[in-house]
Amino acid sequence: MGLASEEVVEIKVGKGEGEPSVVTINCPDEVGLGCDLCRIILEFGLCIQRGDVSTDGKWCFLVFWVVPRSSKINIQWLSLKNRLLSLCPSCPIPFYFDTVTQPTISVYLLKLFSVDRKGLLHDVTHVLCELELLIHRVKVSTTPDGRVMDLFFISDGKELLHTRKRQDDTCQTLNAVLGESCISCELQLAEGFQQGCSSLPPPIAEELFRPEISEGDVVSQAFSPDMSKLKKVNLVMDNSLSPSQTLLQMQCVDQKGLLYDILRTLKDCDIQISYGRFLSDNNGHREVDLFIQQADGKKVVDPEKQDSICSRLRLEMLHPLRVIIVSRGPDTELLVANPVQLSGKGRPLVFYDVTLALKLLGICIFSAEIGRHTTSERQWEVYRFRLDDNREFPLANKRARSQIVDKVRRTLMGW
Repeated sequence: MGLASEEVVEIKVGKGEGEPSVVTINCPDEVGLGCDLCRIILEFGLCIQRGDVSTDGKWCFLVFWVVPRSSKINIQWLSLKNRLLSLCPSCPIPFYFDTVTQPTISVYLLKLFSVDRKGLLHDVTHVLCELELLIHRVKVSTTPDGRVMDLFFISDGKELLHTRKRQDDTCQTLNAVLGESCISCELQLAEGFQQGCSSLPPPIAEELFRPEISEGDVVSQAFSPDMSKLKKVNLVMDNSLSPSQTLLQMQCVDQKGLLYDILRTLKDCDIQISYGRFLSDNNGHREVDLFIQQADGKKVVDPEKQDSICSRLRLEMLHPLRVIIVSRGPDTELLVANPVQLSGKGRPLVFYDVTLALKLLGICIFSAEIGRHTTSERQWEVYRFRLDDNREFPLANKRARSQIVDKVRRTLMGW
C-alpha cells in the first residue's frame, strides 16, 4: 500500500486575486530535488513568494507559496500536481510508497508552415506552453515571399503526444489561434533526436560566455529593475551555529527564477540542503537562509570550497542569463544564453519570454534557432534570433540595440 497522491503533493489554490496558492510536498529526499521542483513551478508560469524546506536526509517536507507571474496565464493546477508528483522519488520502504517506473521521454517534430506577421512566433510558443508541450529545439526560417517554416522539437509534459487525439488537438489549437495565417501543421516522432550545436565565432563566444563579470558589468548589465535597487549580492557562510551543518545566508534583489538559479547551482555543486527558508519583501528584495551539507554529510569548512560556492552563486544570481546583440555582416542577431544543469536540463520559458519581449517591441524575427554550446567550464543553451529592421528600432542605432537588450532582460527576469 502506498501513500495517496494527495498526501505526497497537495495544492491549495488561493481564493482571491493576489492571494498565493500553497504547494506542499511530502516525500523521500534526494540531492537536487528542490531544484527540480522549482524548475517545474517556474515552467508553469508561477513565482515563489515564500518557501520552507526541511529534511532529515531521508524524508523531506517542502512548502511553497506561489503566484502566477501574469494574470494572462491560466494555471493548470491538476497538471502541475501530476508533474510534481512524477518528480518525487520512490520510497525505499514499499509500505509508504509504491515504486513508480519513469517512462522514457519521446521527442516529436512539429512542422508549421504559415504566412509571416508580427508576433507570430510568440503566439505559436504561447500555444505550446499552454498545452504543456516542452520546447527542446527550434529552427525558424522566413522565405523571400513572406512565409515561415517553423520546426519545433517538443516533448509532452502530459506524455500523451503519442496518441492521435493529442496530436489532433495540438494542430487544431494552433490552427484556431493562427487563423488564416496557418497553411499547414504536421506532427511526427523525431527519431534519433539530438540537441543541436550552436557554432559561434570566437569573439562572439568570448563576449557571451565570459566566466567572470567585472564591477562595471554589474552596474551596466546586471539584471536589476532600476539602478536604485541595484545592490551587490551578500553571501555569508557560518559554521558556528550547528555541529553538522553550514548556514548559508543570502540577500539580493528578487527576480524570476531566483530560487531555481540558487538550487540548481547547489545541486551542480553536490550540496544537500537540510533546512531552507525563502522570504521576499515588498521592496523587491529576497532573503534566503539555508543549512547545507556536503555529499559526505559534513559541513563546508574548506575556505577554498566556500569561496568557490559563493563565487558561483554570486555570478548566477547577478548574471543568470546572458543577452547581447551582434552584427553578422548585414544581419543583426540577438543572442541569449543560459547555463545548462549537469543533468542536461536548460532553463524553462526562455524562448517564450524573448519572443514576448520582441513582440511587445514590434520587432519581427526573420529566423530563430536553439542549440547547445560547450565551453571549458560548462554547457550553455543558446537562443539565436535574426531580427528584421524597422523604423522605431533601427538596428544600426546603438541606443535602439540597448533598448532591445534591456527589454529582453527585464522580461526574462520578470520586471
